[in-house]
Amino acid sequence: MPPPLPTRPSPPGDSTTLKGQRGLRRVLNATGYSLDGLRAAWRHEDAFRQELILAAIMIPTAALLPVSLVEKVLLVGVVVLVLIVELLNTGIEAAIDRDSLEINPLGKRAKDYGSAAVMLSLLLAGGTWAAILAARFLA
Repeated sequence: MPPPLPTRPSPPGDSTTLKGQRGLRRVLNATGYSLDGLRAAWRHEDAFRQELILAAIMIPTAALLPVSLVEKVLLVGVVVLVLIVELLNTGIEAAIDRDSLEINPLGKRAKDYGSAAVMLSLLLAGGTWAAILAARFLA
C-alpha cells in the first residue's frame, strides 16, 4: 500500500520552519496537526476505527451509569488511554515502515513493544470496567 498523502500541504522548507511559530498561531497549527492525525488514523487504521467506535459507545454508557464521579472518570479514562496507546503504536509502526518494509529484528521488536502496550491498555480497560461494574452491580 502506498504511503498516505498528507491532508494539508506542507509548508515550504524543512520542519524547522514550524518550530518558530509562537502564541496562538502555534496552538492553531498544533490543533490542525492533531486533527490530521486523528483523520489519518481513522482512514488508515482498522484497529483505531474499531476502538473509536467502541469508545463512542462506552463513553456515553459510562456517563449514564449510576456510579460515582471518580468511577465515571476511571471508566472514560481507560477508554481514552486505549486510543492514545493505539495512536502511539501506529506512529511507531509508520516510522518503522517509512525506513523499510523489510523485516528487521529491531524494527520487529519496536513494533512488538507497541503491540504489547496496546494489549496492556486493553487489559487495563477491560479490568477496570469489569471491576467497577462487578463492585457496583454484583455486590
